Amino acid sequence: MRRKNRPSALFSAAAKGSIWTRLSFFVMGAGCIRYKQYARGLIYVLTEIGFFYFFGSFALPYLSKFNTLGTETQKKVWNEELQIFQRFPGDNSMLILLYSVLSLAVVIVFLYIWYSNIRDSWNAQKCTEQGRQVAGFRDDLKRLAHERFHVALLAMPMLTLVLFTLLPIIFMILIAFTNFDADHQPPGNLFTWVGMTNVTDIFLGNEIKTHTFFGLLGWTIVWAILATFTNYILGMLLAVAINNKMVKLKQVWRTCFIIAIAIPQFVSLLLISRALEPAGAVNVLLQKLGLISQPLPFLLDPTLARIVVVVVNMWIGIPYTMMTFSGVLMNIPAELYESAEIDGAGPIKKFTSITLPYMIFVTAPATITTFVTNFNNFNVIYLLTAGGPFSLDYYQAGKTDLLVTWLYKLTVNRNDYSLASTIGIFIFVLVSTCSLFVYNRIGAVRKEDQFQ
Repeated sequence: MRRKNRPSALFSAAAKGSIWTRLSFFVMGAGCIRYKQYARGLIYVLTEIGFFYFFGSFALPYLSKFNTLGTETQKKVWNEELQIFQRFPGDNSMLILLYSVLSLAVVIVFLYIWYSNIRDSWNAQKCTEQGRQVAGFRDDLKRLAHERFHVALLAMPMLTLVLFTLLPIIFMILIAFTNFDADHQPPGNLFTWVGMTNVTDIFLGNEIKTHTFFGLLGWTIVWAILATFTNYILGMLLAVAINNKMVKLKQVWRTCFIIAIAIPQFVSLLLISRALEPAGAVNVLLQKLGLISQPLPFLLDPTLARIVVVVVNMWIGIPYTMMTFSGVLMNIPAELYESAEIDGAGPIKKFTSITLPYMIFVTAPATITTFVTNFNNFNVIYLLTAGGPFSLDYYQAGKTDLLVTWLYKLTVNRNDYSLASTIGIFIFVLVSTCSLFVYNRIGAVRKEDQFQ
């Protein structure tokens, strides 16, 4: 038998509610106070008063200028009497956009609280009409401590997530539809909405920006694949070699690799960068050994520089993956290998039939995370090559720049925030879509309760 949809509390309260419940549409908490939920009703009343004060004194001045992001710039006027220039503050587009986003978020939260106030008034009315006891403040506290404990526990983390993650993301997305760049710096020069101009500049409109974007996108994808799978494959083979029964002093070998990764990464990268310069230690040593006559352009030739960053990333990343695979190898049941030996399987057969499938099954989710990390691997690229060698074919970028390092340069060096925001949105959409697509199709997710 099909269950009929129940009307929402909002429509039920409007159609069948008492005068106090209907009054809650305008005076929050009126119904709760009438039906003896005094603490809850008082909270609703104070919330409504606080919201209207916030909206009138703070939100409204910014929301009223949200469509233009300001019209009056800061002015500097010469004062004949004082013989000085006086500054008169104007609008600030960035603050208007930022505080408008915050105000809209507060409005959304208030609307939910307003709905909760009507729902609670309607539920309290029904309890009173049916002769049941209306839940009091102590009952609410008990519910929060027991059946709704998850709400009390997650309230603060969710609040910080919204304030410091969700709202900045929304702000960044909106910046992508403005002309906030070096020529439009508030309060002296305001920025405004430009629609899809930044998107069309990247994909169609501006030749050098389009060339830069697709050039760096291709290199970023190649880099992420090489950086992930070179470390993955070589780290796996190294872990298998160290865990082999014939290898002695396993703890010593593992300790050597742990020491290699104990040094802070930025220190290692900066030292390697200096060592690979034309007058650096590597070129000087090779020249003294007579192996080369001229310094090799490790960081000056585009192809060689890209090879260098991949190799250096292997030196930094392989110890991490080796330690991860060592832990996985130690947890493979020995019975699997014993059964394979009885069946006559050799080392290669055992590796391809037992070790490799098991490690791929266990480490596939972590590999996706590693790929995403490498796609946005700022440290290795920026500290080793600073994105160089630089090219006139690219817009504010070099041949080893990733999209994320290009975004950083546009923001810090050029103050081109709108273009950088557009690139950031594209990175987020591309990485999140691909990651979710692959993640939902790997064996570790589809077969969480089994291993075949």
